[in-house]
Amino acid sequence: MELETSPLALPFPDMPQISGVHQRVSRARYKDWDRADLTYVELDEGTALAGVFTQSACASSEVELGREQVKSGTARALIVNAGNSNAFTGYRGREAVEQIMDQVSQHIGCSPREVLVSSTGVIGVPLPKDKAREGVAAALTAEHCSWQDAAEAIATTDTFAKGAHTSAMVGDTRVELCGIIKGSGMIAPDMATMLGYIFTDADVAPAFLQDLLASANSQSFSCITVDGDTSTSDTVLAFATGKAGHARIEGWDSPGADAFAAALSDMCRQLAQSVVRDGEGASKFITIRVSGAVSDDSARRVGLTIANSPLVKTAIAGEDANWGRVVMAVGKAGEPADRDKLSIAFGGVWSARDGLPVDDYDEAPVAEHLKGQEIDLAVELGMGEGRATVWTCDLTHGYISINADYRS
Repeated sequence: MELETSPLALPFPDMPQISGVHQRVSRARYKDWDRADLTYVELDEGTALAGVFTQSACASSEVELGREQVKSGTARALIVNAGNSNAFTGYRGREAVEQIMDQVSQHIGCSPREVLVSSTGVIGVPLPKDKAREGVAAALTAEHCSWQDAAEAIATTDTFAKGAHTSAMVGDTRVELCGIIKGSGMIAPDMATMLGYIFTDADVAPAFLQDLLASANSQSFSCITVDGDTSTSDTVLAFATGKAGHARIEGWDSPGADAFAAALSDMCRQLAQSVVRDGEGASKFITIRVSGAVSDDSARRVGLTIANSPLVKTAIAGEDANWGRVVMAVGKAGEPADRDKLSIAFGGVWSARDGLPVDDYDEAPVAEHLKGQEIDLAVELGMGEGRATVWTCDLTHGYISINADYRS
């Protein structure tokens, strides 16, 4: 089915080329569509690697292999297949991945273990090895493409290409970070539920890059949800080519470590939010701020319970200031909460304070706020100092239409 661009879509940013990164796309024709659906990124020798992956117990072969590959800390290439997740496909799925790894490694002269592979799309259909072989062969000799071309090629039900650019000063050297991501449905945290790739010319030790990515993930990709469903293929990888020429960032004591960490965190937040803005059928981008929890983790779990509630999400879709549904979600979260300490606000207007409706509550400004596309919901638990911010979107009939017709 033809998908209309999300009303929350962001324009694709201007993104510089990263030294040591060479991206190309080709047409493997994994589905009956007239578009590039295979992305190949070649990385200069010495590129550091970090990654976070889905926690699904039914993960794809790409994820299983990727978890092992990240332990080496180095990478030379990335292949992303769109239209077929290659998940729940047994030995045939693994053979297809290993074929791609061998094909690319022979071309550039590296170990197959330095070739990372991701796939996204329909679950349960083995990746066709003949199409993969031809698609990879075409990509290996294709012309260099733009970041937007690469972002479009990794998409499935996305309605707009998603990318982000940040930078940082490491000593006297400016380093660049560019990222692309895909995702719009089957989006719930417990790592990151999408495919995302971050490239930088910074020189970062692999172990520290892994620590930074894991930390950034906990405040970004693991704080978004569209529908509460975790994919089998979710992957976020970071590649640092070291071409910027500064002294290597080995840890927090290294010059520029704080600045680079902040840029990476900002990158992950931008990419994560762009996925929510393309939530299937979404018409409103919702920010949920939870404070007063017994811990930050508890606040995050409360926020995600609210964000995943169909009743909350449909109320916001209908522009209904039904704060009682938020009370319901807080109560079922399984986290410490006290009815008589709970406060709830929409758009900065408190509807309930300390377990009671506000006496002079005026719903008019709240109703006006809910007519917009950017919705703010605040919850104060009154239990401690824990806080977290979670992002989600509303639930409309469009989500049903997209997913009911997904395989057609």
